[in-house]
Amino acid sequence: MLPSPSRSSSSEPLDIIIIGGASAGLCAALYTSRQGLRTLVITKDIGGQALFTDDIENYPAFDHIGGIELMNKFEHQAKSFGTEFAYEEVISITEEVEKNEPTKNKQFKIKTSNDNEYLALAIILAFGKTPRDLNVPGEQELKGKGISYCAVCDGPLFKQKRVAVVGIGDPSLDAALFLKGIASKVYIIHQTNKPIGSEETIQLLKNEKNISFISNSVVKSVIGTSKVESVIVSDAKTNPSSSESKLDVDGVFVEMGYISKTDFVKDLVQLNYNKEIRVDKYCATSKQRIFAAGDVTDVPYKQAVVSAGQGSIAALSAYN
Repeated sequence: MLPSPSRSSSSEPLDIIIIGGASAGLCAALYTSRQGLRTLVITKDIGGQALFTDDIENYPAFDHIGGIELMNKFEHQAKSFGTEFAYEEVISITEEVEKNEPTKNKQFKIKTSNDNEYLALAIILAFGKTPRDLNVPGEQELKGKGISYCAVCDGPLFKQKRVAVVGIGDPSLDAALFLKGIASKVYIIHQTNKPIGSEETIQLLKNEKNISFISNSVVKSVIGTSKVESVIVSDAKTNPSSSESKLDVDGVFVEMGYISKTDFVKDLVQLNYNKEIRVDKYCATSKQRIFAAGDVTDVPYKQAVVSAGQGSIAALSAYN
């Protein structure tokens, strides 16, 4: 999907600017625009992580829908109520106070990598989180073609197939726990001598016949043409090519954690230890008139439907 031309910067303050163009940001835009607020969405692309999902089965009202198609519907609906879009990357947000009128409503100035500046009375931060990559050959080419970063989202697509979970700690164990009832075989590839995480979960997985732990190992590459066919695994300590082996799998679930690219707001809103934005039940941050929604917040469930709901809450809170 090619984005439409960006909105040019303006000295006229908008009612609200939403940073992020996926489930949370687009649903927030739908609600703010429908309430009559002048709304601008600033985003690098439309869809975020949903772009890597070919088939979504757990979004209400759709038995099956592609991530791109769902996000396009969100965008179209937001635009139908007057939402404008600027396809840029935000690099800073500052609070503007007029020297001669300190009691007047403050404005936020948003600067982008395109050297544009925008003013808004309120902001919704909805730019999501970025899963950590494996950073191995074949990963970028096979994203959405067998490589997934969300077991709950994509696991049902691998019914009675062989999959590998790559990662460490409870996220990888939870992914394997979810996949054990779906896939015919689940390999858990980790770099340590023994699995790290909940002992109860580890023991439960060890008792499953279709679960295999592959210790002291790292993935060197993902092999496949139009889809994942296998992974090359080697010893995590010595890492010589002589220790390489091939695992035939249909899917690879990467559970290396997420990166919250929130450094540009760290002096503006309160973050937790994972650099996620802290929000209350109204999706309000520690800064008045700045709200946040979706995967970038400290809400634990990173799902499109959860993000959409949060975006709606943030929008209504901002309006109120």
